[in-house]
Amino acid sequence: MKNRDFFREYINAFLEENAKINLISKNDKQFLWEKHICDSLALERFFEKYQIPKTMLDIGTGGGFPSIPVAIAFPDIKVTAVDSIGKKIRAIDNIKEKLSIRNLSTICARVENINNKFDIVTARAVSSLDKICNYALPKLKKGGYFIAFKSRKAPEEIKDAEPVLKKYSAKIIDIIEYKLPLDEDITRNLIIIQI
Repeated sequence: MKNRDFFREYINAFLEENAKINLISKNDKQFLWEKHICDSLALERFFEKYQIPKTMLDIGTGGGFPSIPVAIAFPDIKVTAVDSIGKKIRAIDNIKEKLSIRNLSTICARVENINNKFDIVTARAVSSLDKICNYALPKLKKGGYFIAFKSRKAPEEIKDAEPVLKKYSAKIIDIIEYKLPLDEDITRNLIIIQI
């Protein structure tokens, strides 16, 4: 994993872009490391337990989470960040150029219009699990994993997603729980779905 200094450069580049367009809320700026970067890097828990993929698609990447932190920390993963909002993709491209992140590519489109298949697909703060499964699961290679970043509401969302999982012959194989490094107790979940 790259050192903390490189992440400092990333934070500076991110805040520069965030000043032009709101990639994260004003209240979250002071918690960029804890709430956004550390949260994105929780994927490392999945990699340790399963495998480091060759390719990753991040759906609805927004301000580049988890796509940019993962691309920085794991330079051998080819990360594709997709979002339908052009100004967000431009901001990610600016950060990518500034930091010379070679293993990150961006697509400004709706995910339905992407034809490639990936080893893993991620989605963080995008939509309810049932909706996002409809977009994510068709983009996986056989045996691939969809990793959904979810909060404490995960059990209700899992129940609602059952029909979609059945449709794609997909199974929830794991739920990895973790806490953000904050004073308040924020528990998050990585819901691991395999087809």
